[in-house]
Amino acid sequence: NTTNPPGDNLLELLLMIDAAKRASANYITAVIPYFGYARQDRKDKPRVSIGSKMIADILSAVGANRVITMDLHAPQIQGFFNIPVDHLDSSVIFIPYIRSLNLERLIIAAPDVGASNRNKEFAKILGVPMVICDKERRKANEIASMTIIGDVQDQDVVLFDDICDTGGTLCKAAALMKEKGARSVRAVCTHPVLSGKAYENIANSQLEELIVCDTIPLRQSSEKIRVISVAPLISKAIRNIHEQGSISSLFKLDNSFQPNLI
Repeated sequence: NTTNPPGDNLLELLLMIDAAKRASANYITAVIPYFGYARQDRKDKPRVSIGSKMIADILSAVGANRVITMDLHAPQIQGFFNIPVDHLDSSVIFIPYIRSLNLERLIIAAPDVGASNRNKEFAKILGVPMVICDKERRKANEIASMTIIGDVQDQDVVLFDDICDTGGTLCKAAALMKEKGARSVRAVCTHPVLSGKAYENIANSQLEELIVCDTIPLRQSSEKIRVISVAPLISKAIRNIHEQGSISSLFKLDNSFQPNLI
């Protein structure tokens, strides 16, 4: 995987791919649930590396024939690869869990404008309305201001995002939602990076719970964090690939997986 420490784990992955290739493996699939360096998908300032493109090139060069990953920070990263990429969608895991909560006045909230398209898909699947949090950053992981576009009065809010880093955005959004009259606020994130004071931020936040996947091992437990395993989804993807079955079927909610809480 490319979890922390990303450099060490990436090198270990590359060595394993090379070992398999030198042992005459017929086909090598790299399973990378959390694709590190995914936020380095463009040159946002001069003289910087596009890290995700470089990692894609290295994986291809060392001998990987295919990559399985989940919820890339930027879906266009799939285009950086010269080999097939199966980009799994965590919605088939999260949607059944959200439905199981039986929230009476459910509303979906995008934590920022960039996440609005994906949240719109969740809202459409669940048949509920959506609001958007518009934020302005002072610098990385520091939010200067945030406003809500839409009404959350007496609503049960669920925020969807792909990565929870320090938790600053989600915690600030939760506080603002409660201030605007929300009955409850939950957050759903695929990849729990949880760096810095993330655990403290979440524990002291207005969030009822943070639901994450086990794409990244948690450093510590928390009463507010619920972990859902992606193992059933990934194992089925591996089986379908090597038995030449359908991968697209794994994106259909009628084939969704029952929440496997860890």
